[in-house]
Amino acid sequence: MPNKNQETLIAKASNLSDLIAYQEGSVVSRTIIDKKAGTITLFAFDENQGLSEHTAPYDALVYVLDGEVEVTIADKPVNLKADEITIMPANKTHALSAKTRFKMLLVMIKS
Repeated sequence: MPNKNQETLIAKASNLSDLIAYQEGSVVSRTIIDKKAGTITLFAFDENQGLSEHTAPYDALVYVLDGEVEVTIADKPVNLKADEITIMPANKTHALSAKTRFKMLLVMIKS
């Protein structure tokens, strides 16, 4: 059963970038889908914000909607800009650092 956040998106066209707004000095997130099989989450990072190095037990796809980010995966930097993707493999360290304000869609597959 969809939550209230999802109900506004069902069976209608939505612009991903318009579904989340930047907030000064912050990282903002909005979960679109949260199921046993995985999650889909939108993020908006202000410039110079990021996520410190960590691991996750599942593969995750990063799709950049706007701006630029450096994603470090197992000590290898990957620079992404709008309309580019990368995959962060399960159990590999990764971190994100905003080069400019950026928005991304994170798709995590759990099974």
